[in-house]
Amino acid sequence: MSDTSPVTVLVLYDSRAGLVRGLAERVCAGAREVAGVEVIERTVDDAVPADLLRCDALILGSPNWSGVTGHLKTWLDESGDLWESGDLAGKPGAAFAAGWSMHGGLEATLLQLFHLLVGHGMIFVGLPWSERMRRSGSYYGATAHGELSEDDREQAQALGRRVARLAVRLRASEAS
Repeated sequence: MSDTSPVTVLVLYDSRAGLVRGLAERVCAGAREVAGVEVIERTVDDAVPADLLRCDALILGSPNWSGVTGHLKTWLDESGDLWESGDLAGKPGAAFAAGWSMHGGLEATLLQLFHLLVGHGMIFVGLPWSERMRRSGSYYGATAHGELSEDDREQAQALGRRVARLAVRLRASEAS
């Protein structure tokens, strides 16, 4: 019996000044481009642990406050029981981050998010090299600094699309 329910991509983020929210909107738009995908967009203030159990893929976003915000980190720390249960293991995960400075630690923030995803046994999805990456983004995920550029928006949308496509492929391989 095959599962005909949509593949669910959870985009969970903390946003303080709007840059992360802008990236989140484009991450969601990219995921929605993929047939058979439902997107759940949640800020850390609105999310509940059950959202993690519903998702087939998870994309985390944080402003760069010398790394992940304490608010998001605390929320994720409280999902520690899922590390032990393995409920997120084998699912795709990705990250995005924004800050005011290009060299103010965006990759460090992405790496902290990466660590949290890998700790759950998730399959980390980054961005492959493109000419656009000279101006925006990172191998580790989508980024923005100062303000959202069109390159930032395109990188975020590409990240959402990549994660959703992988989640759909994984679901199909499990059904066969």
